[in-house]
This record gives sequence, C-alpha cells and structure tokens, in this order.
Amino acid sequence: MNWISNFVRPTLATILRRGESHDTPENLWVTCTGCKEMIFRKDMELNQYVCPVCDHHMPTQPKSRFESLFDHGVFEEVAVPKPIVDPLKFKDQKKYLERIKSARNKTKENEAMFVAEGKIGDIHAVAAAHSFDFMGGSMGMYVGNAIIAACARAKKRRSPLILFTAAGGARMQEGILSLMQMPRTTVAIRTLKDARLPYIVVLTHPTTGGVTASYAMLGDIHIAEPKALICFAGPRVIEQTIREQLPEGFQRAEYLLEHGMLDRVTHRHKHRDELISIIRLLMRQPPPVKGILPMEADSQGQSAKVAA
Repeated sequence: MNWISNFVRPTLATILRRGESHDTPENLWVTCTGCKEMIFRKDMELNQYVCPVCDHHMPTQPKSRFESLFDHGVFEEVAVPKPIVDPLKFKDQKKYLERIKSARNKTKENEAMFVAEGKIGDIHAVAAAHSFDFMGGSMGMYVGNAIIAACARAKKRRSPLILFTAAGGARMQEGILSLMQMPRTTVAIRTLKDARLPYIVVLTHPTTGGVTASYAMLGDIHIAEPKALICFAGPRVIEQTIREQLPEGFQRAEYLLEHGMLDRVTHRHKHRDELISIIRLLMRQPPPVKGILPMEADSQGQSAKVAA
C-alpha cells in the first residue's frame, strides 16, 4: 500500500477543498471590462467601481451610487407602483418570469430602476438610477412607473430630480407596453418642468435605444461619464446601414460633448461636487462652501445606510 498516494494526497486535497469553499468567496475579484486586469473587489467598491489601473468606469448598483451621492450616504427609498410582471406571457429561450427571477437573485434589486430621496449638499433631492445588471437596465413598465413616481415625489417636495441612466433600451419581453413608457415618461418630465423644478441627467455607459430617445435626453443639464456610449442605434448598425467607416470615438461622451449634445463629461469621483453646485445654482441657493456642507459616506462605508 502506497500511503502517500492513498492517504496523504486525498487528505491534503480534502483540506484544500474545504479552504476554498469556506474561506475564499467566488466573487473576491473583479475583471475590469476596459483593461481586463483582475482587481480586488473591495478595492473596486472603495473606488466606486472605477478601475484603478485604466480609470475605466464600470457599471455600479444604484444603492452603491447613492451612498456616495447623498449626504453621509443616508437616503430613503421612494415607493414605486408595481405593474403586472408578465402581461404578455412572453417566452423565448426561457420564460420571462424566469429571467426576472434570475435578475433579482443576481442583483438583489427588485427591478431595473431604484428611486431614492435625501439631502445632497444640504438640499433635498430625488434621485433615480438604472441597474444595468438587471436585464441590461431595460425600460419596461416598472421603469416607467419609477420615473413617474420620482417626478411626483420631486414635485411634492419641491426638489430637483437627478437621473442616472444605463440601459440597452426598451424591454422586448413587454413589447408595445415597453415602448409606451417613452411618451409616459416624457409627459411626467414635462409636468416637472411646468413646476419649474430642475431635472438633471447623468448618462453612464451604455445609454441606448428608447431610453436615449425619451427621458435620457430631456434634462435641463446633461452630464456624462468618460467614454460612455450614448446613442439610439449602435455604431455597428449604423456602419452596416450607411456602409461607411464612422469617425473615431463616434457616439462616445467626448464626441457628443464636442458636437453640442452634452453639457459636461465628468469623472464619477467628481459627480457629487458638481451636482451640488448645479442644484444649488438652479434652486437659487448660495454657492457650496467646502468644509461647511455635509460630506458623502466615509471610505469604509460605515455611515452609508439606507434610512428606515
């Protein structure tokens, strides 16, 4: 009997398997979609999901974004009316209900948009953000309801509305009901403008399709993250249609800024300071003063809590 191969090796393998299953989480590392470097997940979270190697802005969950936006990371969720989950009983490779369930398990979010309110630079504001990880942030009936709920809350509190977009367009599984969210959200935003309240849009990568064709481009101010793709039809579709080579950086944030479609291209780390300056200006408040206004959550996230 060979005790090394029959006893020692199986014992060591068992110990190593136990260590892997209990001590090393599967999601310990994040692969940057820009430079393909593997980054320690905790470092990525502390850096607001901006790659420390190449500065690529990766998608981030709405709650994580709001923790760095609102004063001390404290905010309250705004309730959104829930629509019928599967009105068309849609099925492709799998049932629509199965896709919804899978997205909820993956993101721990209820749907593709989260709405919250709190103070930003000591001014009450309402904010909404797409979750791109939830079925590509696609616009369905829930997202339409979320925009309408955000506008209604902003009007009730006489507050500015800030929207962070990240979406692949309308949700195909809801068909025409998804496309109807374009006029619904347009009308809701019109009522916000009639109330003379600021509507600021921060466009992140990617913002495309029916989202770009509706509420994403109706803001009083349009800010974009660096190198974000912002378009209706993608560059590959356009090239195949017109059979011509598109300019370098076509439909990226910097190109759109140069051609007058955006007001600013701002690094994610500077969003809070810039938004404070804008909303205080539009709400006719004194300019922000460093050291006096409340700060965002600390780097360890200890004060970043959702208000009960």
